[in-house]
Amino acid sequence: MSRLLRLGLLLLLVSCGGGENTAPRNLDNACSILEQRPRYHSAMKRAERRWGVPIHVQMATIYQESKFIANAKTPRKYALGIIPMGRQSTAYGYSQALDGTWEDYKRSTRNYGARRNKITDATDFIGWYMDQSEKKLGISKWDAASQYLAYHEGHGGYARGSHHKKSWLMRVAAQVGQRAEMYQRQLIVCGKL
Repeated sequence: MSRLLRLGLLLLLVSCGGGENTAPRNLDNACSILEQRPRYHSAMKRAERRWGVPIHVQMATIYQESKFIANAKTPRKYALGIIPMGRQSTAYGYSQALDGTWEDYKRSTRNYGARRNKITDATDFIGWYMDQSEKKLGISKWDAASQYLAYHEGHGGYARGSHHKKSWLMRVAAQVGQRAEMYQRQLIVCGKL
């Protein structure tokens, strides 16, 4: 096979990959992230216009769920510490959406071709889910910590208060809220809000 043909095939495969499989550098700087990945900004702006979820809340959620890695998966489970038994859950992609919730999103939005490793679909999913959290649970779309709790526990779990029994999750949600505030301040300074 000629070099040119191999290069062409490689470029075709890379272009069909659906997303960035490595994280941007400096995940503590929202402006840097959006500078490195301009598609992220346009995807988040689109989701913000459609669903009303601020960019900094989307970014803090994606940071917590996948660290901006398109094909992020949960760790594997092992029997007896050595025999692979599958993944801890079906969570996948930027948003770490579970299979069932992702299917609900696709049906609800009629976005049947949506992929979890595609930033435009992942941000739209986050916007859709958080819009549902506001409608069903009364959680402000600007309240990143509470939105994250509903995102992690599901609407039913949040309504039952399952998060109150998980001190580690309450700490994580507080960190998501702090990160959202940090990202918001940074995005104001660089003019990306």
